[in-house]
Amino acid sequence: MLRFASAALAAVSALALAAPALADTLVDNVDGVTIDETGKVKRFSALVFDENGTITAVLDRADKRPQTDYRVDGEGRVMLPGMIDAHVHVMGIGFGALTLDLSDTTSLEGALAKIKAFAEENPGRPWIIGRGWNQEKWGLGRFPTAAELDAVVADRPVWLERVDGHAAWGNTLAIQTAGVTAKTADPSGGKIIRDAKGNPAGVFVDKAALLVEKDVPAPRPEDRDLALAKAQEVLLGYGVTAVADMGTSLADWNAYRRAGDSGRLAIRIMSYADSHATLSTVAGPEPTVWLYDDRLRMGGIKLYLDGALGSRGASLKAPYHDDPGAKGLPFLTPSQLRNLMSLAAMDNFQTAIHAIGDAANAEVLGAIEELSESYKGDRRWRIEHAQIIDSADLARMGRHGVIASMQPLHQTSDRLMAEARLGPERLAGAYPWRSVLTVGGRLAFGSDAPVEPADPWAGMAAAISRTDAKGEPFGGWFPQETVTREQALAGFTADAAFAGFAEGRFGRLIPGERADFLFVDRDPLFASPEALRATKVLQVWIGGVKVKEAE
Repeated sequence: MLRFASAALAAVSALALAAPALADTLVDNVDGVTIDETGKVKRFSALVFDENGTITAVLDRADKRPQTDYRVDGEGRVMLPGMIDAHVHVMGIGFGALTLDLSDTTSLEGALAKIKAFAEENPGRPWIIGRGWNQEKWGLGRFPTAAELDAVVADRPVWLERVDGHAAWGNTLAIQTAGVTAKTADPSGGKIIRDAKGNPAGVFVDKAALLVEKDVPAPRPEDRDLALAKAQEVLLGYGVTAVADMGTSLADWNAYRRAGDSGRLAIRIMSYADSHATLSTVAGPEPTVWLYDDRLRMGGIKLYLDGALGSRGASLKAPYHDDPGAKGLPFLTPSQLRNLMSLAAMDNFQTAIHAIGDAANAEVLGAIEELSESYKGDRRWRIEHAQIIDSADLARMGRHGVIASMQPLHQTSDRLMAEARLGPERLAGAYPWRSVLTVGGRLAFGSDAPVEPADPWAGMAAAISRTDAKGEPFGGWFPQETVTREQALAGFTADAAFAGFAEGRFGRLIPGERADFLFVDRDPLFASPEALRATKVLQVWIGGVKVKEAE
């Protein structure tokens, strides 16, 4: 359990809104860029918002400026809608920033050194908890072991999530504390990595991780409040003003409500419950109303159909190229998937289904086709990640209003690993952004933070180039799947709002929507990928209130 004093919460920043929105404010002299009602880029030079922080007018240079109570000089800077991340784990961002972070390690030796140092610096913590390791990035060629962790921390349990959240690594004391032995069977949808004698070797894939996680002390409410404050600080630093929180637990929701009640909830959260139990407890028979001036709503549920490529848990139609004995770990049977989707749809909840492998994506598309016969209307079925799609299934992405909620940085981070896992035959269907749009599907872009940084500028750069921060590979990885700058901007603003049924509330700088906007130091529609990644957020405004300014 994390033990943070209340003073630390204030130090991280409660992000309380400084003041109510101003009455009839004109923000003039801006180089404004937004996506309009038709999905096209619109440029403007001023906007007006009212005392509720709602935009009442968007003006060109030739338009007469109205009389307002207040005027803000934009000094000619670029104004954009607040960025929207269509797939994050809010509390994961916060706890990731407050616990041991291994995401910057490039070798097993470096990770072990960092773990040892963290344990020595935190002698009072009963468990050493962290995340971010990646054996592929280390070039290890295998999973790390409990024995390797024991060599640096043997006196306390250690439990560390893989970067994608689909595997965890524990030391011997953590495994013993959980009572896992050679006799413990692999759970459905999970796998215990074992040594030659069948003993747990240290890594637990997907649902097998729950065998140990049940014994990890849960954070206290005050720990969650601190994590939320830290997450908001991180998100606002990137100019992210709204997110879709994928897998909101009841404890998470209560933290959001406490923040909303006390005026500390700055960002907007489109919440997707982690289970039907949470959905029923929080929302009851229908999606909640929007709370706290459009800052919080639970409108759907997150379901998991498979794992991730990195831990070979993604469900594939054919065996893994680098492990012919594995085809992934499906979490649900076809009947279970349809039953859970139907249970949500009956009460008009949206479903967001994690599917990475081509078999998983095919299964979700089949379920959507079947359920669309019974559940009419605007359902906006979401597939989260949609990383590997068989070319035979691609056209189905354009039917029934399917939204592909995808994360551009996954492509640049996973490129070499995806080549190894899939082999050359299946790469044409990997991270197929433009193809989804071509067949009539819709995109919503996000980061999957804390799996990747919650950085929309790096995400846009990857989306338009298919290259990483080093500009590799030259010319882009399958460059025919890039999107335009306009499509990338829409994916992180208007289309991300649409994916969460938030259009008309926020996501565009148009009359009737909230005045959520940024001032940045460059125009993303004219910036190179390298320049996009270097974008500096100068100011962040939410609901007509300035909530952050660059130092």
